[in-house]
Amino acid sequence: MDVLMSRQSHWPLSEPGPDDAQLAQIFDAALRAPDHARLRPWRFVLVRGAARAALGDVLIDLAWSRAPDEPRATHEHRRQRAFAAPVVIALGAAVDPDSHVPEIEQLMAVGAATMNLLNAVHALGYGGFWATGADTYEPALHAALGFGATDRLLGFLFVGTPPPAPRRAARPDRAQHVREWFAPVTSKPAA
Repeated sequence: MDVLMSRQSHWPLSEPGPDDAQLAQIFDAALRAPDHARLRPWRFVLVRGAARAALGDVLIDLAWSRAPDEPRATHEHRRQRAFAAPVVIALGAAVDPDSHVPEIEQLMAVGAATMNLLNAVHALGYGGFWATGADTYEPALHAALGFGATDRLLGFLFVGTPPPAPRRAARPDRAQHVREWFAPVTSKPAA
């Protein structure tokens, strides 16, 4: 419980990131997520090392395509996102539109797998940060990362070493988010 209760998001993240053996553990934890009908909708794309420069180029291209009247150099700062952590994991969902399992449940399975990723990252002593943003919804980014036509990109998980003295995240009051149910809620007609 201490590991779960101490997990929080970290930004920025620095070297080192998890090694291959640790990444295998992290992905194995993700694949233990609940999954209705065993569709296994999880699709993860690992970006690290020199591939981050290629991802940075794609992010610049996307920003420039949204504002082509601006000089391309105006968007150079977008490259920094690819280098925000030593490991970047694109979080994808291979949605099966013909399945009896509702799409929302398929997406939630990937959300659960992502939480398992975050918990495994934390348990191994690293930090993680799940981010989305305008680029996440760009078809050109989906294609660049090799996702299929029915796949969804749900964001990116940035993984690396957290700051030496991370700030403590304030947690919400449980009472504001949890209630116990005893019977159906009835409403009386307005008089």
